[in-house]
Amino acid sequence: MSSAAASGDAAARPPLLELSDVVKRYGPVTALAHGSLRCEAGSIHAVMGENGAGKSTLIKIVSGVVAPTEGEMRLDGAPVRFRSPLDAQKRGIVCVFQELSLLPDLSVADNIGITAPPRRFGLIDRRAQVRQAERWLAEIGCDGIDPRERVRDLPLSRRQMVEIAKALRHRPRLLILDEATSALTADDVERVVVLLHRLRAEGMAILYISHRMHEIRKLADTCSVYANGRHVETFAHGTRSEAEIVRMMIGRELSQMFPPRPPRPIEAAAPVLEARALTWEDRLRGVSLSVAPGEIVGLGGLDGQGQREFLLALFGCLSGLGGEIRVDGTPASFRGPSEAMAEPARLALIPEDRKTEGLMQPMTVAENLSAATLRSWCRGPFLNNVHERRAVEEIVRRMQIKAVLDLPVSTLSGGNQQKVAIGKWLLAAPRVLLLCDPTRGIDVGTKQEIYRLLRELAAGGTAVLLHTTDYDELIGLCDRVAIFYAGRINRLLEGDAITEEAIIAAALDIGAERERAA
Repeated sequence: MSSAAASGDAAARPPLLELSDVVKRYGPVTALAHGSLRCEAGSIHAVMGENGAGKSTLIKIVSGVVAPTEGEMRLDGAPVRFRSPLDAQKRGIVCVFQELSLLPDLSVADNIGITAPPRRFGLIDRRAQVRQAERWLAEIGCDGIDPRERVRDLPLSRRQMVEIAKALRHRPRLLILDEATSALTADDVERVVVLLHRLRAEGMAILYISHRMHEIRKLADTCSVYANGRHVETFAHGTRSEAEIVRMMIGRELSQMFPPRPPRPIEAAAPVLEARALTWEDRLRGVSLSVAPGEIVGLGGLDGQGQREFLLALFGCLSGLGGEIRVDGTPASFRGPSEAMAEPARLALIPEDRKTEGLMQPMTVAENLSAATLRSWCRGPFLNNVHERRAVEEIVRRMQIKAVLDLPVSTLSGGNQQKVAIGKWLLAAPRVLLLCDPTRGIDVGTKQEIYRLLRELAAGGTAVLLHTTDYDELIGLCDRVAIFYAGRINRLLEGDAITEEAIIAAALDIGAERERAA
């Protein structure tokens, strides 16, 4: 067959998956209006948009989680409607959602092979299951993960890679990645980039949902932008500038990403919270750090160096903690989060995994927002619903949360769920706010809103401790940055010393190696 004939046949073939004018309504709320999409085999299609733009609803329809209210979906040119995710999976469509689906108390091997474990004499063949898991972990460049280890004991970045291995085990024709790199380390992101290039070359169709422009530059062949539940435009990658894409997404120019940092006072305020030589197992090794009212202190370093454990220790979540915590200069011993939340400390923690740690997914938006302050709305044994509702509505307005208060929080986009996770603690008026990667999987517009909020809280006297894997956030938002390495603070940066080069050097312990060599 001639090359011209081959190209003609390719052009005549229908796309692997095509959506036309798809609509999804939840009661009076339209989550997606006139969604359109075309996925070709051997191509990476990026979908971009603000949180709440309709992307999550779109992929839930494609992967069989929900059924469309209107519109048509075609697979290989034939109309199709999936009854469940298993139905979509059988037809070759597998989705890696931003919120992980792993079972934390099972092993890595159990999770990877959970739908069809290898069997021998009618029983699960554990050895074969481990070998199978090792194969798929090696496939994604993560053969260092022990298949026998419990998922609960893995850091979030490792769990995310296990989720990808689990998806590839089904040998999908269309792989959907919903912010699948948002929790990954820089090394793991590069592994995923190499993997996706190889899968594309093998003929797989990949639908890639991300807010990370630099990843889309490396990966995408085609881009689609969604805004306000509608498809805005589809274009070949490289034919639109990033400024044009942002304008399509948020309907305005994105000027200054980070709010202005106020000048540092000549005389530092007394710390509201202070850690002195905190130790815990082998994860914290003599960590000392303080944060003052009005200050944003960043916690940087590579993933899994003790930053998360440090925040959990401050919030009273770890038993067997060594060292000392002081509030307003007075020793404090928190036997649990309830004591950390109470006077005089009034700490609040926004955890890294909002799905399992930050929110109660089946409960309503209003119930989640008032959960941390429920006692304050009670008069004796009775709940004052009127006052509770007013407070919830005010926080929704302040946080610009796009939601129906009486719908389950699980129906919200990732960005709006994160706003709820933060907003419930703002109702408690904390003196110290602890945040663990709060902008993971959040669009640029929502990130800007959260940065503005954090700076406003600091200006009002709140002390902020922010763990983030984003160097730009450490540089643009923080007054001081503590770089963690192997369970200790390797370097404390301040002012003009907060640079990407200094952060990376301290995160890799390069400076310390040079000093030891000298």
